[in-house]
Amino acid sequence: MTLRTIEWKNNSVVMIDQTKLPSELVFVKYTDYNDVAEAIRTLVVRGAPAIGVSGAFGMALAALQSSSESVESLLSDLEKAKKILFETRPTAINLSWGLEKIMEIAKQGKTVSEIRDIVIDKAKQMAEEDINTNKKMGKNGAVLFQDNDTIMTHCNAGALATVA
Repeated sequence: MTLRTIEWKNNSVVMIDQTKLPSELVFVKYTDYNDVAEAIRTLVVRGAPAIGVSGAFGMALAALQSSSESVESLLSDLEKAKKILFETRPTAINLSWGLEKIMEIAKQGKTVSEIRDIVIDKAKQMAEEDINTNKKMGKNGAVLFQDNDTIMTHCNAGALATVA
């Protein structure tokens, strides 16, 4: 079993509640982008890459939540969700990046159904890219260290800061 900090499961977002660590390992499930925004705001999810993907998954939920029947209306709903998600951590570069990537792909959709599908697919792709990037960094960096080396990190580092 691969443990992920955040993932898309059955049209919902599941993440580790990092406010409970290290005492408990608690997974929370979100089906509303406003709840994902609150999770970002209250540090349920931490670390730049994980926050960026959380924002992307929040946008995917917003696409599903929207009752819009026109492309224009759905894009408007996504812009609203983007603003709400962005305001949770306006200085988080990865969050802004994730939200922008989702809006870029959403604007390419020709129908409401297509937009929903491509937004979800892009968010899942972003999560997979984060995992692959981290595996490559780990593999490349591993050759620089020997047994018993000491490594000092700054800020939120390691698997909990990423999708994992």
